[in-house]
Amino acid sequence: MKKIEDLKVLIDNKTLIKRIKELAKEINNSYDIKKPLTLICVLKGAAMFYCELAKYLKMPLKMEFVRLSSYGNSTKSKGEVKSLNLSLPNFENENVLVVEDIIDTGLTLDFLVKFIEHNCCAGDVKLAVLFDKKCARKYDIKPDYSAFQVDDKFIVGFGLDYQGFYRNLDYIGYFE
Repeated sequence: MKKIEDLKVLIDNKTLIKRIKELAKEINNSYDIKKPLTLICVLKGAAMFYCELAKYLKMPLKMEFVRLSSYGNSTKSKGEVKSLNLSLPNFENENVLVVEDIIDTGLTLDFLVKFIEHNCCAGDVKLAVLFDKKCARKYDIKPDYSAFQVDDKFIVGFGLDYQGFYRNLDYIGYFE
């Protein structure tokens, strides 16, 4: 198990919250704030980002949750998406915003967007991610909204974990 003493701060809490507020403003400006928006949280990693982002969105929101995994306890994607809970309603041409902690290979979000488009009748599906790790991308998918770019570091905190730990940190850290 990696020790918290070995963790280096990459992004402090003040910077995280400031950027999430700016991202919410971008989202508010790109939607009609009088029309409802359905937010889908990809659990568990995106939970803190999802809740923080939702506080600053101005339109009426419906909140949904899915649980997918492509990592397990590893620091690398296993190359397949495991659906742990993918029960979603029919969205009947609604606008949907999928909220994820990090997009790296793109496997999980590619799977989820295709699932929503083909099974849930969403009118428009967009992606908001806290981190975009372009250097790891293997699928042709990119987020519509991204708070930060990150290089090839394995990051933890603010929902992101290492073997289930460190999600509760209010900052983003990394191990050398």
